[in-house]
Amino acid sequence: MVPADVAAVHALERRLFPVDAWPLEMFAAELAQPVCWYWVAEQDGEIVGYAGLMCIRPVGDVQTIAVVPEHEGRGIGSALLRTLHAQARELGATEVLLEVRADNPRAQQLYRRFGYEQIHVRPRYYRDGADALIMRLDLAAPGAPCAPAAAAAPTDPTAPTDPTAPTEETP
Repeated sequence: MVPADVAAVHALERRLFPVDAWPLEMFAAELAQPVCWYWVAEQDGEIVGYAGLMCIRPVGDVQTIAVVPEHEGRGIGSALLRTLHAQARELGATEVLLEVRADNPRAQQLYRRFGYEQIHVRPRYYRDGADALIMRLDLAAPGAPCAPAAAAAPTDPTAPTDPTAPTEETP
């Protein structure tokens, strides 16, 4: 993500998370932080997903991850998550944490496929009163995900993929 992407990402943020959307200024501030890294996934010149990581060794923290509904189930969220994991490893993180809405089973399922485990609940974390599940991934565990960042954003759904990689398809 570059500063020129912020307006489009913010528009998606408001669409995807109307109650909890970050203010425009927050994205710009995050990009300016030396401990934060953000990516966008594009298709046909349009941003269809985005994700961010804060990393203060030894902990990486997923700040945000989102894919527009019309593009869900195509592996974009998985690719973005693999990119965050690869960046965290490169920066020396041994674990990654994230918060996910307790009422978002699809996202929880994605994180569990990647090896995240729920470690805590933050009651009424979100503005509408929904709880947040705190989830943790041990990057040092055998079999923990580690994919190069270059594999981040598949744009051709017919391109060859790793058949062992987690996907976002529903069961």
